[in-house]
Amino acid sequence: MRLRLRVLGTIFLIGSALPISARSANHPSVASQTSAETSVSAKCVECHSKATPGPVADWKQSKHEGVGVGCDTCHGSEHMTAEDVAKAKIPTPETCGQCHQTQVEQFSKGKHAKAWVAMEAMPTIHYQPMAMTEGMKGCGGCHKLGLKSPEQIATLAKEGSRFGIASCDACHTRHTFSVAEARSPQACETCHMGFDHPQWQMYESSKHGVRSGLKQLNIQSQNSVAPTCQTCHMQNGDHEVHTAWGFLALRLPMPEDKQWADDRAAILMALGVLDPTGKPTARLQAVKAADIARLDQASWQTDRDKMLKTCNQCHSINFARQQLEYGDDMIRNADHLMADGIRTVAALYKDGLLPKPKNYAYAYPDLLTFHDAPTRIEQTLFVMFLEHRMRTFQGVFHSSPDYALWYGWSEMQRDLTDIKEQAGEIRRMGHAPAAVSIAPVKQSASEPPPVPR
Repeated sequence: MRLRLRVLGTIFLIGSALPISARSANHPSVASQTSAETSVSAKCVECHSKATPGPVADWKQSKHEGVGVGCDTCHGSEHMTAEDVAKAKIPTPETCGQCHQTQVEQFSKGKHAKAWVAMEAMPTIHYQPMAMTEGMKGCGGCHKLGLKSPEQIATLAKEGSRFGIASCDACHTRHTFSVAEARSPQACETCHMGFDHPQWQMYESSKHGVRSGLKQLNIQSQNSVAPTCQTCHMQNGDHEVHTAWGFLALRLPMPEDKQWADDRAAILMALGVLDPTGKPTARLQAVKAADIARLDQASWQTDRDKMLKTCNQCHSINFARQQLEYGDDMIRNADHLMADGIRTVAALYKDGLLPKPKNYAYAYPDLLTFHDAPTRIEQTLFVMFLEHRMRTFQGVFHSSPDYALWYGWSEMQRDLTDIKEQAGEIRRMGHAPAAVSIAPVKQSASEPPPVPR
């Protein structure tokens, strides 16, 4: 598994390091389209107006149709009959980069581009049903946004998953590819909601989101201030999306506050980034490849200053700085509760009351096993981390008091109480309840689902 993490990180970093112009060298320029190519597109429209009228109707109202970007521009001209449908090319970001080079280059440097490699780096991802990952019906449904190497695309195709490699259409839905849609906060809703990242629910119920909703309903004036997700996270249309704290609100260097530094170290150990003695592990390379944490003060400060500048468009700089520092402080407080829970479970491993699972590198809780953790106490710990800790700091940064308190901080307190009670019971019993291992039914994406009886 560790080798796999290193290989994934290396493949991704090599692929994303290539300039888009180099990776798109084999694509023809749209500007040089010939009348023959236009004729090919007309044949596509004629047939697909009957076979799949929806995409054709969308394309006809898109800017692509108006500037001569036809079906063959993105899908090639090898597929011309119902019998050769497999020859239709599936667009990738490089396809979009023929015309939108700046946006694709920006996207390639942001966190969204790392989404697929981040999913693939999770230690128990191979435990999940294929439909959830490569089939893109679960975690893969949002993480497909990430860039994929040619090798990864080939592997997906071999496994029966040819689709979901375009990235850009996650926000600019095919086949309208609307800029107006992608600029609307609802474009973010599909992925930024739910268990571990309910930013949509937080934003929608915040004053920012309420004013934006009223503006869309023409209740607020179109000249009124109503920040959207894109206002704060895609300043001036920049597709290089980044946040100072990253997805997990963990960063380097360690804080000067000794208690906070100790607490953060405990969390990093439970993520497997540090071993139980505090030394870096191979997972640190996966964190770097997935760009889910800021690893130096300069990069953190750059993103913080960018956000302050954005907030300053509506608020005084002192107010903006104070609000962001409240978020920092809640991370510190949440980390202290989280570290207490981790140390409680780690002590059970140390005392031999929890046996080391075969797939664990160390006799120490592993938060990245998620719901595949082998005991109830560790599953409680995972929920405390990925659901309630996330909601605590995300709620503060997204101006959602209810999420920050009742769905976040309050739940963390209850989780910690539950963990300590479970630990006490394990110590009284002298062992943890027997672990239950549930493996998914093996099924390839190309196989049809079983018929209900």
